[in-house]
Amino acid sequence: MRSIAVFNNKGGVGKTTLLCNLAAYLAREEGKKVLIVDADPQCNATQSIFSDDVLEDLYQKSSFTIHSIVRPLSRGRGFASELKTYRNANFGVDVLVGDPDLGLTEDLLATDWVQGAAGDIRGLRTTLLFSHLLERCGEYDYVFFDMGPSLGSINRAVLLSCDYFITPMSLDIFSLKAIENIAKSLKGWRSKYEKGLEDISHPAEELEVADPTWDLAFAGYVTQQYTFKRDSGGNARPVKAYERIMRRVPATVGQNLLPEGALVEPLDLGSIPTLHSLVPLGQTSRKPIFALEGRDGVVGAHFTKVREFRATIRGITHRLMDNVGDAHA
Repeated sequence: MRSIAVFNNKGGVGKTTLLCNLAAYLAREEGKKVLIVDADPQCNATQSIFSDDVLEDLYQKSSFTIHSIVRPLSRGRGFASELKTYRNANFGVDVLVGDPDLGLTEDLLATDWVQGAAGDIRGLRTTLLFSHLLERCGEYDYVFFDMGPSLGSINRAVLLSCDYFITPMSLDIFSLKAIENIAKSLKGWRSKYEKGLEDISHPAEELEVADPTWDLAFAGYVTQQYTFKRDSGGNARPVKAYERIMRRVPATVGQNLLPEGALVEPLDLGSIPTLHSLVPLGQTSRKPIFALEGRDGVVGAHFTKVREFRATIRGITHRLMDNVGDAHA
């Protein structure tokens, strides 16, 4: 099982759209068993995947959500013993649905993080709640975490639990700055976490997770949401204003997120220009963009855009699989 966080602390870069389509391509086209964990209190992934009727039914019945994972810890009762997910046929994935109440745990996780960094066992156990969750996800090939755009305690706990993270980026100066902020935060968090572990005699036993070491690795980035034009060979190229930023991305990623001397090129997963009306069509139909059809509102030139997106997401998916050591057809 490979756990992957889709993360950027800049908002509006298309994290959820990328995650849902990556997960769906892996499930529908690569035959993988995929779980999406909606760890964003805004619940964007949950809303993108399930119809309004299904969502209303889920929340009216107080169904199992991601907040159900945190609730026992907040009451001093240890890790949750139950895990319940909901399946969506259009995407071909299971979902641990999001919950706005997750945002209420930010202060709890922040307080326990400070205590955990000082070697307090309870504080570290709280910080490792998603690691414990992942230990019950062994039936899946991939577990994706959707996350809000922050460097807060919820996202820190997610990143501490995952094997990999990938970063969607819009082509603007703020996305470059976000890469620098992520790198600084990860370095500081790792230092404090490892200092906390030093004060515990038997970490795995006392923290009740099989392996409490932090092994997060960067698996790549995707540039998105830019305007393009065709060159003489028919290839899509960003217009000049976006191209200037795109040229700076590899150096920024290499300087901040990679070990010295590591190659940046394999971590460029691909590029997705502005999709215009295809995004709302996918949201309305609750389907992956690459699977949109005429009955979903696709007309005229949009059919070409859907085919182009299918080829793009296929390439991104295969490069991601290469980077996490998974074979593809």
